Amino acid sequence: MYIDRFIDYIASVKNYSKLTSENYRRDLEQFSFYLSGIEQGLGIENVDADLVRGWLASLVDSGYSATSVNRKLSSLKSFYRFMLRNHYIEVNPVAMLSGRKKPKRVPEVVRDRDMERLIDTMPDEGFEAVRDRLIVDVLYETGIRRAELVGLDVADVDFSSSQVKVLGKRDKERIVPIGGGLVGAIRSYLDVRAGVARCDALFVSSRGTRISPTKVYGVVRAALGAVPGLKKCSPHVLRHSFATAMLDNGADLESVRELLGHNELGTTQIYTHSSFEELKKIYKQAHPRAK
Repeated sequence: MYIDRFIDYIASVKNYSKLTSENYRRDLEQFSFYLSGIEQGLGIENVDADLVRGWLASLVDSGYSATSVNRKLSSLKSFYRFMLRNHYIEVNPVAMLSGRKKPKRVPEVVRDRDMERLIDTMPDEGFEAVRDRLIVDVLYETGIRRAELVGLDVADVDFSSSQVKVLGKRDKERIVPIGGGLVGAIRSYLDVRAGVARCDALFVSSRGTRISPTKVYGVVRAALGAVPGLKKCSPHVLRHSFATAMLDNGADLESVRELLGHNELGTTQIYTHSSFEELKKIYKQAHPRAK
């Protein structure tokens, strides 16, 4: 009865889609079925926090992921807010419950030795080949975002100071240094680009207009597809790879934060997990008692 009323409410008042409403119903009926196995006649309106915790624990024991468990808890929270608001219950049993912490995923990265091999083997004959190789090189050597690369103009490259001006999120500018090899690669690209471009953009399409984010994604996906065992092939993998390479080679976290354009140091700290994974790998290979 209560579940039907709630589903009617979210469908007619909240305008939730049919699929979303069905997902809510499925979660609530699954919880109701669990309650019937605990005590005959135990209704969904007569539960406390311990019963809910027991159900969530049973889901974990059954192999549900943290994401799935949290979604089901979210369904209960919406349902019991509705119940409390309509005076069907006096106390919300899930008000103080929080979701399960999701395990931190180590970012997908390409190690520097593999990146060197990848860039060296990319084609470099003709405008598009030179451009595509430089796109991969710039993303890896600077750690800038795809949108930031697309927004680069030729004037943003300061050849005398070996640096690039980048316009990041919320129009925040930052200066990113580049190495001599990349400076030379950009000069070579501009020589090829001269007969194609009709705009100020650094990276352009074959029609001479600013390159699109979709095209950049396709370029990187095709290039990273040659890396064995790599599960993701997006431009952000190169950003992860840049940060991890910097930390692996002695850069401090604050410097990497500034180069990436992160506002908070905590955002950058995810890359320390990748570096630690490399340290563990080296330890296991090098220490005689680690094998």
